[in-house]
Amino acid sequence: MKKISTLFILFISVLTWAQSSISGKILDTDGQPIPSASVTVEEPGKDAIIAYSITNSKGEFKVTFTSAEQNVDVKVKAFNQKPLQKVVKNENQTQNFTLQDDATEIKEVKLKAKMITKRGDTISYDIKAFESKSDRTLSDVLKKIPGIDVNKDGTVLYQGEPINKFYVNGKDLMEGGYGTINNSLPTGAVSKVEVMENHQPVKILQDKVPSESAAINIKLKKSVTMTGRGEVGAGLDPLLWNVKLTPMFFGQKNQWVVNYKANNNGESVEKEGNILSFGNRYEGRRGNVSQSKWLNVENASSPNLPEKRYLMNNVHYFSANLLTNPFDNKEWELKANASYTNNAVSRESYSETNNFLSNTKYSTNILNHFYTDKAKGEVIFTKNAKKGFFKNVTTFSQFWNADRANVNQNDIYGIRNGQESLESPTSSFQNSLSTIIPWKEKLVNLMSYINYQNDRQALEINPSSYLKFKDLKNPGHFLFENTDTVIQDLKIKTLDINHSASVGFSAKKWTFTPEIGFNFSTNQLDTELSTVTNGIRSPYGNDYRNDLKFTEAIPYATLGINYRSDAWMLYSQFPFNFNSIKAQDPDRNVSKSINKLTFEPTLFAQYTFASFWKASANANLNYNFGNTSDNYAGFIFSSPTSPSAMSANNPIPETIAKSVGSKLEYRNPLNNLFFNVNYRYSKTNRNIIGNSINDGSGFVLTSFRELDNQSNSNSMGAEIGKYLPKFKTNTSFSFNNTLSKTDALTTDQNDVPYFFVNKSNSQSLGFKFNNTYFSWMSVDYNLSFSWNHQQNQFNDSKNSGFNHNLSTYFYPVENHTIGFNWDQINSGNNLTSYHNGFYDVSYQYTWAKKKIDFELKWLNIGNRKVFERFSTSTISDSYTRMQLRPRQIMFTVKFNFK
Repeated sequence: MKKISTLFILFISVLTWAQSSISGKILDTDGQPIPSASVTVEEPGKDAIIAYSITNSKGEFKVTFTSAEQNVDVKVKAFNQKPLQKVVKNENQTQNFTLQDDATEIKEVKLKAKMITKRGDTISYDIKAFESKSDRTLSDVLKKIPGIDVNKDGTVLYQGEPINKFYVNGKDLMEGGYGTINNSLPTGAVSKVEVMENHQPVKILQDKVPSESAAINIKLKKSVTMTGRGEVGAGLDPLLWNVKLTPMFFGQKNQWVVNYKANNNGESVEKEGNILSFGNRYEGRRGNVSQSKWLNVENASSPNLPEKRYLMNNVHYFSANLLTNPFDNKEWELKANASYTNNAVSRESYSETNNFLSNTKYSTNILNHFYTDKAKGEVIFTKNAKKGFFKNVTTFSQFWNADRANVNQNDIYGIRNGQESLESPTSSFQNSLSTIIPWKEKLVNLMSYINYQNDRQALEINPSSYLKFKDLKNPGHFLFENTDTVIQDLKIKTLDINHSASVGFSAKKWTFTPEIGFNFSTNQLDTELSTVTNGIRSPYGNDYRNDLKFTEAIPYATLGINYRSDAWMLYSQFPFNFNSIKAQDPDRNVSKSINKLTFEPTLFAQYTFASFWKASANANLNYNFGNTSDNYAGFIFSSPTSPSAMSANNPIPETIAKSVGSKLEYRNPLNNLFFNVNYRYSKTNRNIIGNSINDGSGFVLTSFRELDNQSNSNSMGAEIGKYLPKFKTNTSFSFNNTLSKTDALTTDQNDVPYFFVNKSNSQSLGFKFNNTYFSWMSVDYNLSFSWNHQQNQFNDSKNSGFNHNLSTYFYPVENHTIGFNWDQINSGNNLTSYHNGFYDVSYQYTWAKKKIDFELKWLNIGNRKVFERFSTSTISDSYTRMQLRPRQIMFTVKFNFK
């Protein structure tokens, strides 16, 4: 709490700095307003801008700044006008300026556009300023722009936070699934990348309901653009192939993207269909549709490497996205999206584990085959206007997935082999509706969400002797001793219904939004464990069955209070939830219920000062009463080595989570400097704790008992980025530190329980650098260090990791490119370390007239076939060896569609 108090005092001190503002008009000698004139404030004797503003169409401006000086210099500039400078007092005031005409006949003009400009809440980046000769698509350049990061999954971050919208020419074609455009839009079609800070996507709520998130708009060179990217490649060792065809059209009325990608060279292109930004809560509910993963085969480990190093795949992915204006009124938009994935993945790993609790060692070799078949269709109908909002999203998804595992285990019971298979078909239907209707001076918002999902899963383990679980009722014996095969069946049907209505009204800069709603969900879980003996299948026992119905009915009332001014932004919700929850399974003697009123507020405040600074703070309180997976009483083999169950006598789980955080940001496009520092403290209290009964062979029986426990964490981070235009260099540093404490419970093979506290202290340091200063070379470099110290009564260990990537391209002759890539990933502790290095080279010839690239790439030159890693968990440490892709050669032809 001492750290929180210190940061809180620092935050308050920032907000109480003396601030002044100057407002007024800029006029010409005829008394006419001058738009787009710049007004800058500088401290006397210092050639450094501390604040600035741009006049609007009426010639009006307002500039806010912070300075300790008694006087400041105000400078006004405009095209065809003589510049003006005036010394004024450091205080709030109104100043009008009249500029003299200064028209000059110019024989020759050379215009040099600024690489970063800012107007209001929008920062524009000239993409050419950050592009190197080797860059071909938007994603190549986006990660080089200061203040912007791109995660491994494709999520775009601004100042460390995910964006809420991704537009192209102001239109949201992809509805959050922007990975396809990001990876396939040619840089030659793009003019600027615009970051819209504090972006409220619902137009009728702009200036009423603030937003803490930023959006990105990709501004194309032409208002009507036919473009896209394609690749066709083949390779050896083994026989490899790669096809990417992504034509795109962006018009004023219609936009569309068609995408077909298929390969077996280790690229998971199917992830481009993931929704990466989720917009605004007033747009309704929308997310990535996924299966309810209750059952699993044993999974081989995967390394923390780029997927191209280890992913053994054979994937076909097709998607199509369409946006059109179906009516003459362009405010209405119709969007239709469809996708299909067919994918087969194999994975293999070997591990040796040392269990501190039981003082035993065991080894495991796992070979997996994962098969994915997935189809998805979506229709979106929207009207987003200043006078009203409507959005309806209908989504249907179908999965036909299957997983396989071949496992060899060597432990205290000897050497055993198990064959495992899982079939898991799923059907899902969702419909989300939200509309905002003006009513006099008020706004009425009606929202409805319906979700129905049917999951069926069947896990088969053969032979049953692979399962060496002790029979707790018959000491000295194992379960399934006299059977051949074990089959775990599971069915769960889920129905979610959410309805709400709210009325928003404004008073000056305040907006108040009272809301009432009703959330209802029901889950029907049916499971049965069967054994097969001499070809005859029969239920194993009543202790391994479930017929659970879990329902939640939550009427609620909430009040949203929002405030927005030039400097302040406040967003808050004060909900009261009336939780009525039931869990019933007569066969298991489960009959639980809870009726509880909870207050779960959310607060966010942001203060903008001195033009370039932002300080923000947030806090929230949340109650969670678990779900179906926390309330069943019959044992379920969620994986062949991990049966688990709740006790029928346990109450419904209750989790209370509290968190507070603060953030200080500085982003100055005038000197290309971006900086942010953040802190978060969170604490979670629970009334149920998991108890892992570990026999030391890797087989873990998990039960749950009623026992108060908690976890808490302190997380601090900072990031600074600077673009040096003189050297064409973008560089950034980041640092994060997290301290956490978690209560844990485990039981050894002698049924002795241990309640302990697991402490963890982890740090990470990151550095990014890219340079395009030399015409004959470009460099991209990413470096990260990580440290972790874990402590509990069984384990006191320190782990460290090192990861870097160097990509260098040389341009010895026009249209010829030689590339070199180096990935280095190291891990270990104070006793053991493992070094994993990977090297690639490439040659590319560009047929400039046709804009076609011919690339020859040699991957994993050293032919490293395994990846080694050392890691430590709560009660064990392990060495893992994972199978990698061998050395391979690819020849690829790359081209733009136009």
